[in-house]
This record gives sequence, structure tokens and C-alpha cells, in this order.
Amino acid sequence: MTRLLSLFRPGLAALCVAAMFATHANAAPAFVPAPDHGQPTALVQSDCYAIGQQVAEQKGGTLARASQSTKGGQPVCVIVVLVPGKDGQRPRRTEIVVPLN
Repeated sequence: MTRLLSLFRPGLAALCVAAMFATHANAAPAFVPAPDHGQPTALVQSDCYAIGQQVAEQKGGTLARASQSTKGGQPVCVIVVLVPGKDGQRPRRTEIVVPLN
């Protein structure tokens, strides 16, 4: 009898987990539209990345980070560039704020 129960216990647990996932899958909406803020976020981030690559090339360093922010009500890109140090020293971290326009 105990052997029979030990065989059913994992099967019952798996059935409960499968039922739980099935109910959550049916309860979730099929499509949730993204809120419209005027500009797609992905395009802004890619623009900041492209601007960051140009700035890094001008400074002679490598792009560490490019992110969008708002300063004074205006959209800007905050660019972080690592500029190689002199005489084998570690790179300098330079933060540049560029208007998004």
C-alpha cells in the first residue's frame, strides 16, 4: 500500500502544477497594448546608442553606456565614454550630456 502511495504522490504533484499553469495561461490577456507616449522607446535608445558611438569615436575612447534622460524638460542622451589613460594608466570615465534633437 505504501509503495502504491509513493507512486501516486509525484504524479499528483505534477498534475497540480500543470493545472495551476493552465489556469494562469487562460487568465492572461492575449495582447496588452503598450501605452503611447509619443515616441517609441526602442528608437530613442537606439538613437542615443548611435550618438554615443559617434561621441566615443570623436573622443578616441570606447562607449560604455548610452541612456536617455530628461534635463530641464528636454530629452537628452547621457553618454559614458572610457578614454584610454596616458602611460598605461587605467581609462578615464567621461560623462557627456548631448541633446536628443
